[in-house]
Formats: sequence, structure tokens, C-alpha cells
Amino acid sequence: MPKRGQKLYIRQATPEDIPAINALVAKVYKDMGPYTPDQLRGQLNHYPKGHMVAIYEDTVVGYSASLRASEERALAKHNWRQITGAGYGSTDDPDGDWLYAYEVCVDPDYRGLRIGHRLYSARRKLCVDEMLKGIVFGGRLPSYGRRRKQYENVEAYCEAVRERRIRDPVMSFQLQQGFECIGVLRNYLPSDRESVGHATHMVWRNRAVESSGNKTASAPDRPANVVRLAVVQYLQRGIDSFAEFAKIVTHFVDAVADVKSDFVLFPEYFAFQLLSIEDREMSPQDSIRRLADYNEQLEELFQELAIRYNINIIAGSHPQITASGSLQNVAHVFLRDGSVHEQPKIHPTPGERYWWQIEGGDVVRAIETDSGTIGVLTCYDSEFPELGRHLVNQGAMMLFVPFSTEERNGYLRVRYSAHARAVENQVYVAIAGNVGNLPRFHNMDIHYAQSAIVTPCDFPFARDGVAADTTPNVEQIAFADLDLDALYQARQAGTVQNWKDRRHDLYEVLWRGPASED
Repeated sequence: MPKRGQKLYIRQATPEDIPAINALVAKVYKDMGPYTPDQLRGQLNHYPKGHMVAIYEDTVVGYSASLRASEERALAKHNWRQITGAGYGSTDDPDGDWLYAYEVCVDPDYRGLRIGHRLYSARRKLCVDEMLKGIVFGGRLPSYGRRRKQYENVEAYCEAVRERRIRDPVMSFQLQQGFECIGVLRNYLPSDRESVGHATHMVWRNRAVESSGNKTASAPDRPANVVRLAVVQYLQRGIDSFAEFAKIVTHFVDAVADVKSDFVLFPEYFAFQLLSIEDREMSPQDSIRRLADYNEQLEELFQELAIRYNINIIAGSHPQITASGSLQNVAHVFLRDGSVHEQPKIHPTPGERYWWQIEGGDVVRAIETDSGTIGVLTCYDSEFPELGRHLVNQGAMMLFVPFSTEERNGYLRVRYSAHARAVENQVYVAIAGNVGNLPRFHNMDIHYAQSAIVTPCDFPFARDGVAADTTPNVEQIAFADLDLDALYQARQAGTVQNWKDRRHDLYEVLWRGPASED
């Protein structure tokens, strides 16, 4: 169920945004001057799709501008005034086969939120959606002006950046984003004093102009429709403070974000270690309700991490007190746009019901993300095939299973169920569990896990249906790149076609619970 809406997102710019864009550009380029309102109006009118704003808490904090250009024009030598029509975007060519990106700026007060990464991803997605050959632009060189005496010419400076002997804040970032420098555009923008008027001639080539299905905000190192998943096999151990817990979690999020993962999955009840802060024994009922007191802090932590590190986080599950005063085990999904979703566990285990009085939820809802539609089945829920089928009926292509099991038998029930859900629904399934020990806390004192990312069993997929897994009972991260197009192809033309061959004339999954809320 959705709990909170978008906080940071990219959308198409509108004329109503012009004053805010103008103020942003003036703030970013203090020595160069902002666009005039007329120029911005021209940019938005000539190619509306090519102009995007980043919104954070209802404030414009980023802007990017693009137009379409022919290959002959985009790849030839040019300057900024020529290619942009003096900043009006009036040179947009509806028949152009390249996206020419002539502006991107980010409010310096918000640079810790990876807004530049998001704008670049949005441009790549636009390029794929419009079936263009790639993206071209003239890139700034803000460190060149103060370093120019150390180099023979601007070409030598660019070569030093390309070879990583020095770092330029703009060019280095663009190289990390998958762009290649094909030359230097001399006297590109004379008013750019930091760059001494010069610019790099940067190109990103679209390798997937015919991509189909759900298009993702792809990273530069992989095609659209390929998503990168990470699962964290988390070690339970005693800690001294919430700050220590936050430091551990941030380490994992930072690590998976560094390799541009789209999703990271944490285990069920993995925040249980917070109870070790109090260093005392508690009854099962007292411990689970005390753990529920951390909900607000956990939500603030994970929402901030999802936004700051530009990654979708399935933050395991956590006990939550309902409006009626009962307890549920609720999985939380924090998307990188700042929105928050909840998925209650439908089937508490006998131990959860007996020791903690956990009650089951009654809604199972697919969640739309920028990298495909997903669903969450917490531990025991993965062992009920109707729930997975209900999520896939709603369009889920990936199922995430946070789990917590004490010994190998329990783990294998989850693992084998994950493989079954992947085969019968032709979807990807990721599972993540706890390892280590947490003495004095019943039902969470010992753990066994081997986390994994599993696939259908057919030729396009991983051998043995395992895209990635971990060493049992060792704190670890596993990664896998998953091609969503391969699922569509398998469903339509695979060796077997479980999804397509269902006998709708004989059986169906009928949900009798309350309807999911939007």
C-alpha cells in the first residue's frame, strides 16, 4: 500500500516553471548570467519533451535542456550559439536522429542527492523512447582556467582528465556516466570563463534503440530494460546505538549504489538488533512492541538513503502497530523519488502468532517503480503460490522476499518456494536473509541464510536458475543484472510458456480481500 508520495522526482518542464528555472540558472552560473524568460519559453515550446526539471519537496532544484539534431550537425564542429539558436532552442530538428543536450544545472545546496545522475538517466530514457542514435553535447571544463598554465593546450588537459591523472568535476562525472570525449570544441561558449570558452565534445551512443516493454532509467553501463539487483545477507550482532545501526546500513547502501544498482533488498526483521542497545532481556511481547517504537526513525533513515544514493530500497520488514492496536509485520519499500510503500505480511508463521501475537494483513499490491513493476512477499508468504500469482497478475516482473530463518530446513522452504514462483510465473525472485546470532531474543537468537537472486529455468537465463547467490552464513552482498525483455520473450516463445499456457477456463486466483488502494 502506498504510504507517502514522491519527494524527489524528474518531470517535463512547463511554462509555469520558468521563473524557478531562471532563478536556479542565475544561482548556478553567477558569472555567466541566466537565460531570459523569452529564451526559456522558446526552449520549452520548440521541444517540450527535451526539457526536464528535478523537483525536491515542491522546489525546482535541477534543470536540463535538449533538442534534436542531425548527425551531420551534432558531430561536426560547432559552438553553443549556433547549435542552440542563441539559447532559444529554435534549431530543434524534428527529423534529427541525435539528442543534443545543451544545458544541465543543479542547485548547489542539493548536490548530495545525485540529481545530476537522475537528469542524465532521464535523458538516456528519452533517447531510448524517441529511438535516437545517442546524446551529444559540449561539456564544460570548470577546472581548466586555473590549470591552463600546466598544459600545452586544452586538448592536453582533456587527455589528462581522460587518463585520470587529474580530475575535472564536470568532465570526470560525464566520463563516469558513460560518455566518450570525441574532441574539443574551441570557443564554444566565450562567456564561460572557467572553461576559457572551450568545451569537450561528448557522445553517448544508444545501444538499444529498439528496446521494448517497460523502459527503465538505465545506468550508462547497461542497456535499457536491464536492471541491477543487490541482496544484502545481513549479520545480526550487538550494537550500542541507533547511529551505529545507521552507519552499518549506510555502508551497504553506499556500496551497492557505487555500482549503480537499481534495487537493494534487506532481510526480514533485520533491525531486530536495535534491541541490543538496551542490553537487557525482555519478554517476547515486550521486545516486539519495543522494536515497533523505532518505526519513525527507520522510515526517516531509509527514505533519506533512497533519495541521497538514488536507489530503490526494500528495507526488509519491521513490526508495526496498526490503528486498532494490533501488530503486523510490514515490509517497507523506499523508492528513489522519495515515495514510500508498505506491504504487510499476509501469513504470520506459527511462531510469530504465538510469541509476538503478529496478525496478518489483507492486501497484496504490486508497486510501480522507475525500473519495472515489483512485488514483496515476506518470508512465509513466498510459500503460498496464490500470492505470487496475484502480484504477477498485477504486472510484477520481480518479486522481493525478505526472510529470516533459524536453521537450514526453514531456509530451504523459502529458497525452493522462490524457485517455484520464478518458474511458474516466469519472473525474477530475490531473497535476502539474516545470519549470525542475537542472544537473549527469542525467535531471533540464531539464523541461517544463503541469499540469492533466481530466474526462470530456460535458455535466456542463468544456469540452474540462479543469477547470483552468497556463501551460507557469511555477511555478504550478491549482485545480478536482470533483463526484463528476456521475461517477455520467454513467456511468448520459451521452451515452456507457463504464463501463457494457464488454463483460464479451469482455474484462477480470486482475491476476496479488500481492494488495493492507489
